Amino acid sequence: MADDRDGQEQGMAGLYQVTEQVGHLLRKAYQRHLSIFQSNASDPDLTSVQFVTLCALHDLGPSSQVELVKATSVDQATIRGIVERLKARGLVDLSRDEVDGRKVIISLLPKGETVLQQMYPQGHIISEQTMKRLNPAERVALLFLLRKIAEDD
Repeated sequence: MADDRDGQEQGMAGLYQVTEQVGHLLRKAYQRHLSIFQSNASDPDLTSVQFVTLCALHDLGPSSQVELVKATSVDQATIRGIVERLKARGLVDLSRDEVDGRKVIISLLPKGETVLQQMYPQGHIISEQTMKRLNPAERVALLFLLRKIAEDD
């Protein structure tokens, strides 16, 4: 019996090619996108997640960390580090909420707005470069499918 199970496991393992799996391909595509981002960013010290955070602050206005987690899909521990790095660069400011003194509010500073305004055109270039191998229908399909995969159950 053990021989039958070993044979089945080896047979199944032979069919499984990690390089053809969705997780591997998504990670590889994301690594390519990050490389394109870094090559085209107007600010070489800005990461893609920092850019998303600045965009969220621009769109939402002053926000708590919980609100940024929801808006960016970045976990609490990571967003805390991102905010600290943006603060150290003078791009955002932290203050206490007037109603709930325990809550920290993050606000976009003028220097952060300037970085963001310089990055918007680059963001379009980055997206274009990331999808340059796709025709218009494939681009629409890719974005549709990524949204569908990413949505919560």
